[in-house]
Amino acid sequence: MAKQKMLQFVSVARDMPEKRAPNLRNQDFGEIYAEFAAQKAEEQASRCSQCGVPYCQTHCPLHNNIPDWLRMTAEGRLEEAYELSQATNTFPEICGRICPQDRLCEGNCVIEQSGHGTVTIGSVEKYITDTAFEKGWVKPIVPAAERGESVGIIGAGPGGLAAADRLRRAGVQVTVYDRYDRAGGLLTYGIPGFKLEKPVVMQRIEQLEQGGVTFKLNCTVGEDISFADIRKAHDAVMIATGVYKTRDLQGPGSGAEGIVRAIDYLTASNRVGFGDTVAEYESGELNAAGKKVVVIGGGDTAMDCVRTAVRQGAESVKCLYRRDRTNMPGSQREVANAEEEGVEFVWLSAPKGFAGDPVSGVMVQKMRLGAPDATGRQMPELIEGADYVEEADLVVKALGFEPEDLPTLWGQPDLEVTRWGTVKADFRTHQTAMDDVYAVGDIVRGASLVVWAIRDGREAADAMLATFDAKSASVAAE
Repeated sequence: MAKQKMLQFVSVARDMPEKRAPNLRNQDFGEIYAEFAAQKAEEQASRCSQCGVPYCQTHCPLHNNIPDWLRMTAEGRLEEAYELSQATNTFPEICGRICPQDRLCEGNCVIEQSGHGTVTIGSVEKYITDTAFEKGWVKPIVPAAERGESVGIIGAGPGGLAAADRLRRAGVQVTVYDRYDRAGGLLTYGIPGFKLEKPVVMQRIEQLEQGGVTFKLNCTVGEDISFADIRKAHDAVMIATGVYKTRDLQGPGSGAEGIVRAIDYLTASNRVGFGDTVAEYESGELNAAGKKVVVIGGGDTAMDCVRTAVRQGAESVKCLYRRDRTNMPGSQREVANAEEEGVEFVWLSAPKGFAGDPVSGVMVQKMRLGAPDATGRQMPELIEGADYVEEADLVVKALGFEPEDLPTLWGQPDLEVTRWGTVKADFRTHQTAMDDVYAVGDIVRGASLVVWAIRDGREAADAMLATFDAKSASVAAE
């Protein structure tokens, strides 16, 4: 009788791909996890319990068919595993690297809850698609037939790119407009290479270009081209701009030199990684080398900033967060990686103001956790008389992002927004109040996850195709 391939969690322990030693990985921007070898990927995939109600799949925003492609991996049917993975996820190799699996699929794994340690879903997902690229299984985009409809997508981040892929495969003519000189949005300029090496993103953009997607880069809507002109040029428009407006800090000295935005800091670092000359990096304005760095915030962007500062050769790196470790929004895995690399976390601490100009220190208020708020998280409360000054030569604001005022920037008062400034869109079709205008990703949700943007982009593309088909059928019936 053939050996049972699955349900090996009782005899095979959970194992992650090998992680490079902290004193080696903090010297460069290469990814910190090694790739699974084929045998190890098969072994770890075989730990899946193949449960009847797969919570991993339910808690994945894309509802990836995780148990089935784990089984195929365990059985050595890797090309089939890739095809199944790609069927629901436009960019599985990216999600495998940057999704917070500990909060999504892996965090809801049945065997994790039974004490055996979760299946390493993200690492297997990454391995499957990396192997597919290596083996040539990732096929060019070739529509079965070209269609006459044209779609303009504003924003070349994950939501816009996912929609472009889906529309182009259906034969729609697609043009993507983006303010940056490279496509990818935060995948390219916001996420550091140690989490997502840039060739991984560039190969997907190249696939889209070769498949017929037109990219108009260095193109700011409202300046280089009007929103009205984009609408005139296309049958439908998708807004996928993301949210780039930084939440600001208040308090004395908050405008001092040496206090910078996380997005500027990370973009400069990523540009240097591409080989670009960045004046603000060369001058030291956006370079942590030799400096005492304080990052303010507790999300994944803050984790990206502290770990970038370590690699740039900072003298010291501290992260101030107003709640404790348990209540922080960032991935616990990222916090652990940062601590291993030498970052110091200063919990229950909030900035009150800043000393010096250029900045020389952060005036810190110590906090304690009080009663829970409406979300169930304990609210930080000030401890009187516990203030002190944390030395700093560079302060990075990583307090989250808010939407830009698109109706004003684009001269479109009919574009409805919520009281938070996000664009109002139907949660199923993603259509806005404007005819044939759709919106997806963070500009609708607020700052969220890449995987949600991918889902939105795919759903909106499907809704557009359904509308195009309905219009074609109506014309044919007349």
